[in-house]
Amino acid sequence: MRIPRSKGIICSTLTFKEVSFLEKLYGHRIRVLHWCTDQTMSDTLAQLDLTAAQGHIMGFLCQQKEPPCARDIADAFQLSHPTVSGLLARLEKKGFIEFRPDEQDRRSRRIYILPKGHECVQRIVDTIHSNERRMVQGFTDEERLQFMDFLDRAITNMGGTPCPPHHKKKE
Repeated sequence: MRIPRSKGIICSTLTFKEVSFLEKLYGHRIRVLHWCTDQTMSDTLAQLDLTAAQGHIMGFLCQQKEPPCARDIADAFQLSHPTVSGLLARLEKKGFIEFRPDEQDRRSRRIYILPKGHECVQRIVDTIHSNERRMVQGFTDEERLQFMDFLDRAITNMGGTPCPPHHKKKE
């Protein structure tokens, strides 16, 4: 796997000295780490013949207690109905999902994951777990907790909310 260097990512008008400085910044390292995990997920999705958006939809579907309808997906991802309809139509055509009429409202169609869809979701979950293990390979348990704490604090410092919260060590 090729690791991106700043020269290919940032404005080409910067000097080598400026690029070298940027490569020492935290944000650059976080971007490279994200790129590495994103590449392995992209490879998995490509093997499954899925786009990133379709992968997100499959992940959403498997987390629902009840089969959702297209409107639930549109609301959750803030997408237009035509966009969601297109994504779902392609997932249905590939055999990952199927639509069934809602028993309470026959005008509405619910989305059900088919066995091929469950296999797909399992591959995505396996890739996520593999990325997580590789990311902290060689870390002690204490270093893993510290790493998570540092990431959480950086997210909080930037105005975000760490999600999901991890278990803190008892003091």
